[in-house]
Amino acid sequence: MSSIIDVSGVSKAFGALQVINDCSISVEKGSITGLIGPNGAGKSTLFNLIAGTFPIDSGRIMLDGEDITNLPSQQLFGKGLLRTFQIAQEFSHLSALENLMMVPPEQPGENIFNTWFRPGLVAAREAEVRQKAIEVIDFIGLSHVRNELAGNLSGGQKKLLELGRTMMVDAKVVLLDEIAAGVNRTLLKDLVRNIQRLNEEMGYTFLVIEHDMDMIAELCDPVIVLAQGSVMVEGTIEEIQNNPAVIEAYFGSDPSETGASNGTA
Repeated sequence: MSSIIDVSGVSKAFGALQVINDCSISVEKGSITGLIGPNGAGKSTLFNLIAGTFPIDSGRIMLDGEDITNLPSQQLFGKGLLRTFQIAQEFSHLSALENLMMVPPEQPGENIFNTWFRPGLVAAREAEVRQKAIEVIDFIGLSHVRNELAGNLSGGQKKLLELGRTMMVDAKVVLLDEIAAGVNRTLLKDLVRNIQRLNEEMGYTFLVIEHDMDMIAELCDPVIVLAQGSVMVEGTIEEIQNNPAVIEAYFGSDPSETGASNGTA
């Protein structure tokens, strides 16, 4: 299996605060890779660097063999690198279905010339996008609320909708930022199932930041542990859970003192 994301020797400081320090990770194509670590470890910053939100200070980031270092997020979107957010970023005054239809770029209807002089082209493309959105909303299990304003959806439904957005384009890699946050257990099961289906049936690669260790255990292999802006260890969830250095980083004491050697990281 080959890697699709390679982060090599990346560093990032904000003023005097060194947040990411000579960090290197590799995400294998077709994997669901977990990224965990204690608060302040630099997980979200690393996500933002990969996603093009912030420029890096040094190092290199590769996507499927192409150097994407410091490319802005809109260019990365076109290359198939997508992300979700811990707080859902829906268009609250559009329906769930319309939120999905907004995703595909460069639609003919965005050009006023086409709306005036090529209405047939605009209508045909809109019909294609609408059909795709219907298929996606059925896949993620939100067909019963497809005409509901997205702002009225529950937190879990909004997270499902964010996942659905990634299906509206040809995604190579999806960065999931704490997708379980604020989601009830029933909808969380739907989220997990849909992520697994996208991975198994459509070949999506995922990099997942998550504090819910049950979700990480169910979804992710391998798991990367970040601490103080660098990789501490990488392995299976079982190896991570029983690694004394990881337990020390999370709990600040020897595992024999906490009794946490068999607990979650």
